[in-house]
Amino acid sequence: MNSPKAQLTRNLSLLGLTATGICSMIGASIYVVPFMIQRNVPGIGPYVLPAFLFAAIPALFAALAYAILATAMPRAGGSYLYASRSLNPYLGFVASFSQWFGLSIVIGVIAYVIVPFFRDFFAALGWEDLAAQLEIGWIRVTISLGILWVFVWINIRGVKLYEKTLIPLMILMFGLGAVVIISGLSFDQSDFAKALLAKEGKSIPILENNFDWSIFLTASALLFSSFIGFDSIAQAGGEAKNPTKNLPKAIGLAIFGVGLFYILFSFAVYHAVPWEFVAAEAMNKDVTAAGLLSYVLPSSLGVLILFGAAIALLNDLPAMILSVSRLIFSWAEDGVFAKRFSSIHPVHHTPHRAILLSGAMATLGILGSHFAGDFFLGIDIMVTSMLVNFLLMSISLLFLPKRNAELASKITIFKSATVQKLIAYCGIVSLSSFLIIHTLKDLRAEVSAWYFHSTPVWLIVMAGASIFFVFRWKKLQKLGINTQERFSKLPD
Repeated sequence: MNSPKAQLTRNLSLLGLTATGICSMIGASIYVVPFMIQRNVPGIGPYVLPAFLFAAIPALFAALAYAILATAMPRAGGSYLYASRSLNPYLGFVASFSQWFGLSIVIGVIAYVIVPFFRDFFAALGWEDLAAQLEIGWIRVTISLGILWVFVWINIRGVKLYEKTLIPLMILMFGLGAVVIISGLSFDQSDFAKALLAKEGKSIPILENNFDWSIFLTASALLFSSFIGFDSIAQAGGEAKNPTKNLPKAIGLAIFGVGLFYILFSFAVYHAVPWEFVAAEAMNKDVTAAGLLSYVLPSSLGVLILFGAAIALLNDLPAMILSVSRLIFSWAEDGVFAKRFSSIHPVHHTPHRAILLSGAMATLGILGSHFAGDFFLGIDIMVTSMLVNFLLMSISLLFLPKRNAELASKITIFKSATVQKLIAYCGIVSLSSFLIIHTLKDLRAEVSAWYFHSTPVWLIVMAGASIFFVFRWKKLQKLGINTQERFSKLPD
């Protein structure tokens, strides 16, 4: 008698799901982006927080679409599954392929960027020799690869070890972030002005700022990247306990928790540091929360803030590895990817081959970051990919009742067709607008070669994914598989 085939097991709790979304969304960028945006979008001035709140609007509609679709299709694969069952398999695959490609490269980028954060942390502690060692190229690459593959191993070992790793990292990240929030709220701008005068003999620069809608919208499109990552909760749909209730709850908690944390964090720093100083400094050098608050804080707290930035970056990795590997697993289950990547480890009940392939792709991200010396292109590709994915989720919500009434009947939240259409249309309009703004910003950017624009590179990736899909689709047809039936139902 054949032994039963190993399957994914539903062991991921509500807290684990929420941590997956939060840790995919919050990285070290919170310590940099709200302040360096003064250079990236000159003229935003005192309107950083309003721009962030405006960026939350399309993210909220995308989150609602994900939450509704998750209750109808609680399986691994998330966005791929939703689009392939609501629209068609091609749209589901190519959009999720670009998502997988972008996120896998970014995983490598994160693993590579972590090392300088720990270097600065060790330097702040006075361990100059150890910090200097982390400047050596081969040592940096080796440590980056080690960090990456430790988290690959944790993912392979199962969701219980994954939760035991991720949840403490999340708690530590919030705890260290609270140091920034409390510190920023403990001082005001007059305290900062006195400290700046005492330390450097300078005064706060006087800058004028007039509100400009084009600048405001460009900044919002950039800050929208802060909300990318909650979809990782949907990718884990096949391993969630009580998925029809916990998946939408986790998405809601992640969006709310991250939004609140970002707002408090940014408000606290700008409460202590005048935006005029941030804008002037950002034009001349890279600025971070730790550097800005160092004028008013003792060095010990500065060290803690640096450590918090390193932890925030570190906790991205396990959640993002889980997310991209479940996309591969879901493709393989449907037959649009090699079937061997749908295999489940007989002991740990994880898609180990899909995880290993994702780790291999992230390794290329590490090596590319090291040898090319430029890793921002991968991040821009990821933002484009996620905007397209979020847009497709809104469209999927609109068309699911027409294209697949059986699955639409399983929706357990926001059951009203009118409410679903309202959420879908609002998502389509707002996300399309942000995608246009992001694309125009990319195409207008001055770069040394065309391939440093993310849009044409993303289109090339889409073309490659399309060719691959056609090849796999023809193979399914040759095997005599009823594709209409397969792509109208959920995997077992």
